[in-house]
Amino acid sequence: MSSKKDEKPLDTDSGKRGRGRPRTVRPSEIRGRGDHYRLIFGQVSDRLWPVLSKAQTEEDVIKAVEEGARPYAQQFVPGLSNLILEVLRERKFPKRREAQSNFLADSLAGVGRITLRYSRDICEKERAREKRAHYIIRYEVYVECSCGYKGLSRNHACPKCKAEIDFGFAPLFAVLR
Repeated sequence: MSSKKDEKPLDTDSGKRGRGRPRTVRPSEIRGRGDHYRLIFGQVSDRLWPVLSKAQTEEDVIKAVEEGARPYAQQFVPGLSNLILEVLRERKFPKRREAQSNFLADSLAGVGRITLRYSRDICEKERAREKRAHYIIRYEVYVECSCGYKGLSRNHACPKCKAEIDFGFAPLFAVLR
């Protein structure tokens, strides 16, 4: 005596995948790796760029990274050496050192699973999404002032007489001075 609920439980997958092309990478993962690589290249750029800018082959790239990015070299070579060389040969490779570091970091963030350009695009979109995050611009408080005004404050003060609201933080800030 089984019921229909036993035949079709609520926690099963439908078996169908969603519309569109299946996602191969998670954008947040790409952006996180890009930020991590930016941090690394920012720390070693003084030693890395003079030797990496002269690299012409994969062997040159491996030597340059091992020499210039010593504590972090195992993250990049030999696995990403061909991608590093591709990035260095790109037509739109920047001229300034900081821009070069950021360009290389965002390009390598896809670790070869996606194209270099798409990796940079994902990093850019994820950073833009973070900037668009909602935040409180202003909050107002309902006040009853000694001047007779009753209503919402404006910039934490009475809109009529401009008396400011005392939140009780003044003694804390006086100690810090």
